[in-house]
Amino acid sequence: MDESQFTKARKIMVDSQIRPNKVTDLRVLEAFGEVPREAFVGKHQRAIAYIDEDLSLPGGRYIMEPMISARIIQALHIRPSDNVLVVGGGTGYGAAILARLAASVIIVESRAQLVEKCQETLVAVGLDNAVAVKSRLADGFAKEAPYDRILIEGAVESVPDGLLQQLSADGLLAAIWRPQDSPVGLASLWSRAGSGFSRKSLFDAQVPLLDEFRSKREFVF
Repeated sequence: MDESQFTKARKIMVDSQIRPNKVTDLRVLEAFGEVPREAFVGKHQRAIAYIDEDLSLPGGRYIMEPMISARIIQALHIRPSDNVLVVGGGTGYGAAILARLAASVIIVESRAQLVEKCQETLVAVGLDNAVAVKSRLADGFAKEAPYDRILIEGAVESVPDGLLQQLSADGLLAAIWRPQDSPVGLASLWSRAGSGFSRKSLFDAQVPLLDEFRSKREFVF
C-alpha cells in the first residue's frame, strides 16, 4: 500500500469504525484521522493496520482496537494543558493520539526494545511532546507526577494504589477493568474520592489482559 491508500484507509477507519460508535469529539476524530497507524506496526502488519481488531506487538503488547481506543480516550476529556501518562504504551500509537490532544505525554514501557522503538516512531511522525521511558508498568513514573490523565493500554484485574496516587487532585485514570476470571471487561475511569478512589464503568470492552496488572492469586488448601 502507498501513502494515498493509507490515507484512504485511515479515513475509512474514522468514518466506519469510530464515528458511528458514539465518538463525537472533533479533536479526537481529527487525531485518529491524522496519526499514521501503519507507522506503529511491523512491516508485515502495515496492510492490516486499520482493521477493527487489536494488533499484536512484541513483548505481549497490543494496539487496541480503534473503536475502543477512541471511546476511552474521548472519555478522558483531554485538555490542551494536560500532562498525560500512558502505561504499557507499546510502540506508541495511543500516545501519539494523546500527544495531539495534550500538552505532554510520558509513555512507560518495561522492555528496552519497545522504549527505543516507541521513541523512534514518535520522532518519525513529528511529535516532540511525547517521550518514552523504561519502568515497571505498575510503578508508573512518579518522578514526573502528578498527572492530569493516565491511560493504561490494556485490560487490568486491578490498579495499584501507587499508580492511582500519581493522579492530580482532579485527575482521571482510564483502563479496561476485567476482574479475575471474568470473560468480559469494562472500560472504566478512576478518580479521587475523599481519601481513596472510585471507579466509574463506561462500556463493555474486550482487550487483552496486561500480565503486569493481574491480581495476586489466593491459594485455597
